[in-house]
Amino acid sequence: MAERFGGKDLVYGVLGLGYVGLPLAVEIGKSGRRVIGFDVNPSVVGGVNSGESHIRDVPSVAVRHLRDSGLFEATATMERLAEVDVICICVPTPLSKTRDPDISFILAAGQAVAAALRPNQLVVLESTTYPGTTRDVLLPLFHAGGLEVGRDFFLCFSPERVDPGNPVWGTHNTPKVLGGITPECLEAAIAAYQGFIETLVPVSSPEAAEMVKILENTFRAVNIALVNETAQIAERLGVNIWEVVDAAATKPFGFMKFTPGPGLGGHCIPVDPHYLSWKMRTLDYRTRFIELASEINAEMPHFVVSKVRQALNSKRRSVNGSRVLIIGVAYKPDIDDFRESPALEIMNELEGEGADVRYHDPFIPEFDHDGRHRSGVELTDEVLDSTDVVLIVTDHSGVDLGRIMERAPIVVDSRNSVARMLAGPAGPGGEALPWIVKV
Repeated sequence: MAERFGGKDLVYGVLGLGYVGLPLAVEIGKSGRRVIGFDVNPSVVGGVNSGESHIRDVPSVAVRHLRDSGLFEATATMERLAEVDVICICVPTPLSKTRDPDISFILAAGQAVAAALRPNQLVVLESTTYPGTTRDVLLPLFHAGGLEVGRDFFLCFSPERVDPGNPVWGTHNTPKVLGGITPECLEAAIAAYQGFIETLVPVSSPEAAEMVKILENTFRAVNIALVNETAQIAERLGVNIWEVVDAAATKPFGFMKFTPGPGLGGHCIPVDPHYLSWKMRTLDYRTRFIELASEINAEMPHFVVSKVRQALNSKRRSVNGSRVLIIGVAYKPDIDDFRESPALEIMNELEGEGADVRYHDPFIPEFDHDGRHRSGVELTDEVLDSTDVVLIVTDHSGVDLGRIMERAPIVVDSRNSVARMLAGPAGPGGEALPWIVKV
């Protein structure tokens, strides 16, 4: 396998050029290997072929360099999958409106691969999904053409571990888990990836690899739920939760710091645990921890709205008719991704109570959601002076919090960002500010 899949003369195909696929394609190209990107969106294909990146973490200069060197091209023609030796499937796996897994993109990708599959190809699914998807969904599609896995073609699962906006851990240096249908499949994947990934972590099966990703994000979802519930407990006890968390974090063993916030966001943490819950329901097992964590985290946008309501009430104002300025709609600081962002639910709930809601986000000047187009506003003195309450949902580093505190009549901070600006994180005995930081 090392001879077949370990050389630089292989052609790689990345199916899906989003937050996972484009960084992967660029990393492959940087290693001197030729890569073809496949995407159904014509603007994505056209942008890549023009040397432009649509993903903030991937600079356009990197795409342009690979285009000029002939190592990277994009296409919407799925028949060209037959040209490549290694196919990496990096398509979205959202939840349906009933919070069940939506693997329609995986199915569409699998059907496209099956139609083009030829001997001596390696197919690696990187999209997060429930355990059993690679074996039970993709393998039958590929077997239908008469090829035998582990002999004629090779199939693996390798969970993506992309952390948008992380300046330290990227595609190249984040350890990569690999699980193959057969030992030969795993051997092929190790040979194919080791030329551009620093550390490979082989596991015994695709199911184990699929479970790894879900465990990672379920761990985070459960611990975030714990600290979010503790925040609500602290509120009732009159204790500052951020002071408690920072003091607990001084323990050098047995504690990992998680901080409260307005709710979960992003494609992974709010979504992945539900894939496992759904799978286990089919096996007549209830994932109680996951369901409880999801319930607690889902309450946080309502808790934040209650703080806005409380702040306005202190000024004898109601939410109805008030002008609310939300700072940040991205799901975390300094990125342009608003998938599953708690800001969306907060905006909808405030508007449902009659508020006039505007937002400012330097990374997302406009966006579409639920059939509605929204445009942000500049953070001008006029905007701040005409706002009844400013709600900090995402603490982008470039936002002038001092100016907000100076000019806005009421400020609600769901991230403890004002306290950190004024005095740094609170340590034992240190002073931190509550959710309502100015009234």
